[in-house]
Amino acid sequence: MSSTAHTPNDQPVKRSTGRLVLGWVLVGIPLAYGVFQTLTQVAALFG
Repeated sequence: MSSTAHTPNDQPVKRSTGRLVLGWVLVGIPLAYGVFQTLTQVAALFG
């Protein structure tokens, strides 16, 4: 079974851009905050 969905004309199925952006925002913001906090703590530890 193929991992990508195709239309009968063998063109890739268009994904919802809004959902993709929302997903990246929901993951990216907490990730960026965590990285910032970690680097701040490391700087204070070794600074």
